[in-house]
Amino acid sequence: MTEAAIEAIDVTRVYQLGESSVEALRGVSLRIERGEYASISGPSGSGKSTLMHLLGLLDRPSSGLIEVDGRDATRLSDSELSERRNETVGFVFQSFQLLPRTTALDNVGLPLAYRGIRKSERRERAGEALATVGLGSRLGHRPSQLSGGEQQRVAIARALVGRPSLLLADEPTGNLDTATGRDVIEILESLNIERKVAVVIVTHDLEIASRTERQVQMRDGLVESDSAAPARAP
Repeated sequence: MTEAAIEAIDVTRVYQLGESSVEALRGVSLRIERGEYASISGPSGSGKSTLMHLLGLLDRPSSGLIEVDGRDATRLSDSELSERRNETVGFVFQSFQLLPRTTALDNVGLPLAYRGIRKSERRERAGEALATVGLGSRLGHRPSQLSGGEQQRVAIARALVGRPSLLLADEPTGNLDTATGRDVIEILESLNIERKVAVVIVTHDLEIASRTERQVQMRDGLVESDSAAPARAP
């Protein structure tokens, strides 16, 4: 068995809404191997976004373990968790989440600033990441000067610049037309192949999910099916 990029072990996530409790996850185990290309899909309310937040170390489970490099991340302090997230996970969101008054180059270099990397190195690495996604000529452009597809490429470069072992893409084509969305997915696929970074796409689009090597489907806070799991005997 190869080394895992991250692993969730019997995780639950319960949200308290007033006097009511909502079980978003009800005991989910999922191991993402280094270099894997996978998708997590399911209807609204299935728990897929909650699971992505746990895998991305953006949230903590109510119970269960999240292991990174064999270490239980649930035992880390908030500052340690933030540091580990910055070092190991890259994020691509549906809404791009770029700073509007900041150039593409500085948007991409932002994760490196949190690591204390000097400005010259940040800008050099950010420029290389933007060139990787075909935006080497757009370094000084702000988000308002870029198309939706170009903004998502900037977001991918930002996710890539920290050299993560895991890249999580949450509905990365949701705000894009079909052709542009296809281009974005092809970029993610190329990064998976060429950089060996694990890519997990969270999507409700079954056509996008079908392109991944592994498909995980969720429903009602549980893994309903996993193409990597051995078939059960009748």
